[in-house]
Amino acid sequence: MGIFDAINTASSGMSAQRLRTDVIADNMANANTTRTTEGGPFRRSRVVLRPRVEGPYWRSPFLPDMLDNGIGRGVRVAEIQKDNDETKAHFIYDPTHPDAIQSGPRQGYVEMPNVDIVTEMTDMIAATRAYEANAAVVDGTKTMFLRALDIGGRQ
Repeated sequence: MGIFDAINTASSGMSAQRLRTDVIADNMANANTTRTTEGGPFRRSRVVLRPRVEGPYWRSPFLPDMLDNGIGRGVRVAEIQKDNDETKAHFIYDPTHPDAIQSGPRQGYVEMPNVDIVTEMTDMIAATRAYEANAAVVDGTKTMFLRALDIGGRQ
């Protein structure tokens, strides 16, 4: 393990959580958007995170080889997915709305985005807490480095 690996791992988590927060903010901003450039109402997005594994990370003569699988590299954003789950779709009756359905059994209804503000706020709190936890790791690692330099400077 290198001297800055803990900071690099935590910073990857901070970057991922910042992007997750941006996506959540976009979802909340479009909670009432009934028309998009793709057509239809806005669909909520979600961030898919995966571990950053790029081959062997470190080898230790004291630990078994099962730990030699890239654990500790951090996290990466694999993709940002649109949530197209039709079971979350809901409609409101507003025949005067420009996006109201003009014919069929749902005539006069407007299809609304599948964004639930309570879910988005819960996700925002979780992303904020994860960001703060990673920032605490960076601070703790920095403090540990400074203490090591202080101990080494006393000789």
